[in-house]
Amino acid sequence: MTVYAHDQLLLVVAEDMDRSTALLQRYTAVSGGWEPVGERVPVNLGQNGLGWGIGTIALPHAPSDPVKHEGDGRAPAGIFALGPVFGYADKTASAMPYLRATPDLVCVDDSRAEAYNRIIRVRPGHAFGSFEWMRREDGLYRQGVVVEHNRGAEAGRGSCIFLHIERGAGAGTAGCTSMPAEALATIIRWLDPAKSPLLVQIPRKSLPDARHYFKGIGE
Repeated sequence: MTVYAHDQLLLVVAEDMDRSTALLQRYTAVSGGWEPVGERVPVNLGQNGLGWGIGTIALPHAPSDPVKHEGDGRAPAGIFALGPVFGYADKTASAMPYLRATPDLVCVDDSRAEAYNRIIRVRPGHAFGSFEWMRREDGLYRQGVVVEHNRGAEAGRGSCIFLHIERGAGAGTAGCTSMPAEALATIIRWLDPAKSPLLVQIPRKSLPDARHYFKGIGE
């Protein structure tokens, strides 16, 4: 992967792998490194913290560190592509590809299904046993961004990972990264597909390894 093809990133740093809260900072590429954009935002991770996921760049980590698996209550750690944006509205104020969450839209988390880790329209006779509705009654997916974790849909390695609206400050998730609606709306407006945005979501101990690819982040 050529990191120079990416000009936007979201850096999410947790104090350790078991922490369910973190801070998010936007960055844009500048000559010779990366420059922060806006203020840092408190976010919520999986209720059990982080587990190393499958992303676009593999960062080194200790053999004892948790690895992301389906249903483990951990958000994926690593470096991931972002998009599309999704939401309940007919359109959104974003240049990113947009997926409207109609009542028949689901994300499949059944690792035995052919459609595992895919967002699809549900039809009668669907061949999967577990999924989640993208148009939730609680409004947490009123707006969000798909995190491209486990693109190859490796069975059992985790699925349906998003940036979405928080249930409340400090409320851990099932494996996504959540935040206040206003902060998420700002991110969605800022994301630019021409800049190939990335999510860098890591424990603090991994910042030196991430800086190998993205000079100056987290300083």
